[in-house]
Amino acid sequence: MDGLDGKVVAITGASSGIGAATASLLAARGAKVVLGARRAERLEALAARISADGGSAAWTEVDVRRRADLADLVALARERYGALDVLVSNAGIGPISPLDELRVDDWDRMVDVNFKGVLHGIAAALPVFREQRRGHFVNVISTAGLRIVPDQAVYAATKNAVRTLTEGLRQEAGPDLRVTMVSPGYVGTEFADSVTSPSIRAQVRETGLDIAIPPEAIGRAIAFAVEQPAQVDVGDIVVRPTAQG
Repeated sequence: MDGLDGKVVAITGASSGIGAATASLLAARGAKVVLGARRAERLEALAARISADGGSAAWTEVDVRRRADLADLVALARERYGALDVLVSNAGIGPISPLDELRVDDWDRMVDVNFKGVLHGIAAALPVFREQRRGHFVNVISTAGLRIVPDQAVYAATKNAVRTLTEGLRQEAGPDLRVTMVSPGYVGTEFADSVTSPSIRAQVRETGLDIAIPPEAIGRAIAFAVEQPAQVDVGDIVVRPTAQG
């Protein structure tokens, strides 16, 4: 199946930002989207907007820290649409701070959401993809893993763990599956809201206001990878503002 029309795409972190923008864009191009996130009311509203615009969307509450929630997301895709063609692992948090602040609970949360959440998605979708003999993993990472800077050590570490995992998955995937990593730079999302250090949060918001690109830019990159012919695997995409160093 080439293109986007009729493809079944599950997306985590779909209630806002990159996830919501990607869902709307893919649905507008003919994909059937299955939305997962923690904020159920936002998912319901997004699914209603997609349906009102002529698209097809289903949703379920998902906390990627819980393996069962990812299994439910994949099961919903199969029950509603008969298959799952793409899993976009987009859920992530960024409570960045200097290591000296010892925000260990934040470190644990980033490991659980940013890294283990992707693992839980793979565990849910990989057997389905093997059974179907087709499937596409799209893991949303970050340019924070490409250029290491102060205050983002743990966040960057979780993103680079996903980068390593994604490349390993690609090498094990075989000829029937595709694996893509997408690394956004500064994007106009609610990312700053998850930053618990007040000084860093203010800095992130100021930088974002100055240079951030819209989340739709990442959605278009994801669409590009997904719409390629089955034998074409787009492995790595970096999308950042032209002003980002």
